[in-house]
Amino acid sequence: MTKPLILASASPRRKELLELVQIPFEIHVSEVEEKIEETASPAEVVMSLAAQKAADVARHYPHAVVLGADTIVTYGARMLGKPNSKEEAVEMLRLLSGNIHEVYTGVALVSEGETFTFYERTEVTFWKLSEEEIQAYVETGEPLDKAGSYGIQGKGATLVKKINGDYYSVVGLPVARIVRELRSFIWEGNDAYKPDS
Repeated sequence: MTKPLILASASPRRKELLELVQIPFEIHVSEVEEKIEETASPAEVVMSLAAQKAADVARHYPHAVVLGADTIVTYGARMLGKPNSKEEAVEMLRLLSGNIHEVYTGVALVSEGETFTFYERTEVTFWKLSEEEIQAYVETGEPLDKAGSYGIQGKGATLVKKINGDYYSVVGLPVARIVRELRSFIWEGNDAYKPDS
């Protein structure tokens, strides 16, 4: 039996990535007040936030599979979410300039009381950025709704020297892993998305 899939996110990037792999889904945005443990690791944070979002939506759709996701950028011991201002975006980009940082995306799948979570970690190396480059990029407005103040799928692609890991996870959704994990939730007995098919 096939269960409907619900994306618990308003992110246009996550919507586009699910559409890319042609999985039918609906969108119902979570309104949960997100809570994190101060001592949690980046992996624990993104998986917890993804699970909170998915569980909130799943309460209203008990027979669906609800997918929640969350992405953060880390540099050293700092976790970088979305900037609250242009000034904060500039500060983050100065921090990342010429350095290697990590992007964590956590995913939660919730269905009929069962919750499964995982995360992907990708290393991203930035070019050394001039102050003019940083200011010009921030003025585009693109960094203001992005974790770490950049979007690799947009104008922020010009900042990235190389990555080590899943590109789509940096965008916001590790679609290849998700397709494989969804098999047991939605397509039980369906071979269409088997990795070796």
